[in-house]
Amino acid sequence: MGNVGTPEALTLRWAELVNDPALQDLPYKFEVNLWGKLEMTPASFWHGRLQGAVAAQLARQLPDGEALTEIPLLTEIGVRVPDVAWASRDYLAANADASPAPRAPEICVEIVSPANSDEEIREKIRAYLAAGAQEVWIVSEDGEVRFHNAAGEQPASSFPVRLSLPKRSGPA
Repeated sequence: MGNVGTPEALTLRWAELVNDPALQDLPYKFEVNLWGKLEMTPASFWHGRLQGAVAAQLARQLPDGEALTEIPLLTEIGVRVPDVAWASRDYLAANADASPAPRAPEICVEIVSPANSDEEIREKIRAYLAAGAQEVWIVSEDGEVRFHNAAGEQPASSFPVRLSLPKRSGPA
């Protein structure tokens, strides 16, 4: 397939995959790398629970926008799909019909799973920030949250949000 890394080619590849009937009911989140290849990540029940908790709290605490789950974003490393995002009303109005969205919303959240390497997470942080995110939040499976902006890791978010995540009680 070759490197399809232009925004136009990635957008066309994304549309092709989203409309492929064979991919409609996958139990995995999928993303597309710069070469147009599909990357799939299985999610656990716990991952989904953290995702729901983060999205619900963003929606409740930041009423001037919307919490979103698994929206496709065009980035310098391909089409990436943050687990959760928060978008202002202005962002939503500007990107309502785009798939993938050409810019990242204000907050992008990745929930780390055992399949994610540290380098992959660092790459996603850089890509979301380069695509326009103001902050990237990394949530570990134990509920620890790290906040990143263009200046690097920060002790807290600049958004008025306090997350209270469920604690894992059983094995992974």
